[in-house]
Amino acid sequence: MNDLGQLSLLAIYGAMAAYGIAMVAFGIDLSALRDGGPADRPRKAVRVAMTTTWAGLALHATGVVTRGIAAGRVPWANMYEFSIVFTFVAVTTFLLVQRWRDLRYLGALVVTPVLLALGLAVSVLYIEADGVRPALDHYWLVIHVSVATAAIGVFSVGAAISVVQLVKARGEATRAVVERKPAVALAGGSGTVAADTAPAERDRGFWGRLSDVLPGSAELERLAYRLNAVGFLLWTFTLIAGAIWAEHAWGRPWNWDPKEVGTFVVWVVYAAYLHARATRGWDGRKAAYLGLSGFGLLLVNYYVVNLFADTVHGYAF
Repeated sequence: MNDLGQLSLLAIYGAMAAYGIAMVAFGIDLSALRDGGPADRPRKAVRVAMTTTWAGLALHATGVVTRGIAAGRVPWANMYEFSIVFTFVAVTTFLLVQRWRDLRYLGALVVTPVLLALGLAVSVLYIEADGVRPALDHYWLVIHVSVATAAIGVFSVGAAISVVQLVKARGEATRAVVERKPAVALAGGSGTVAADTAPAERDRGFWGRLSDVLPGSAELERLAYRLNAVGFLLWTFTLIAGAIWAEHAWGRPWNWDPKEVGTFVVWVVYAAYLHARATRGWDGRKAAYLGLSGFGLLLVNYYVVNLFADTVHGYAF
């Protein structure tokens, strides 16, 4: 391993350490939010979390750039490099959206999967920095794969928001149950209480106290929809660019390869999500579940198909 390759790996490990600290700090902040307290109280834990996330992103960027320099090419030619780049895009997307929306409550759901993906990358997918096969030494490697990594990074943040949306929707639903309970008179005429509110209150205590500090589920769903729409455009370009590159490399744009089929299936699911959301009124939970199913299939296509299927994309690892 050359010196820059070693530096890249050390930077990725440093980013993982920073993200690990951020994950714990985000978790502490969420616990404090759920426990309640003054709305304007200082949130020291989340400040630590955001600072370490930015530090992790800087180390992450160093790892990506030095990996590319060490290999003498763009740093996304195999699964290890793809993993470190799409996780970088996910964290960057999370931090950039902070300019318009306060998404700090989302931090744990972003940095935790990123940390897991990086852990898998360095422990299972890692290969030393080197050149690429002649078939891959093409400008479409820069175009096709870079857009694919960006798409997965954006989809990742959209999926995290959908998870938070479902938590919020559950909290809203249990709150509505509590508020709809009819009042009944106490024995002796000493007052009234809501009938049979204890089970609903306990349920709301688990989901509701945390969801009380989150934006409304409708607002979260709109934000997830916008990110998924951006991701879908990027994924559409990925599919088209892959077909063009396949024509250059193998003489035909479509080979019914498992990786190609998986990419198309993901595209179909997200297309159905956007269509149902825009024309059929599928907002709320239905939209969230459909979007999350698309992201789940995307992960299957990336990890399961790449690692276990007989695919011409096997060069990626």
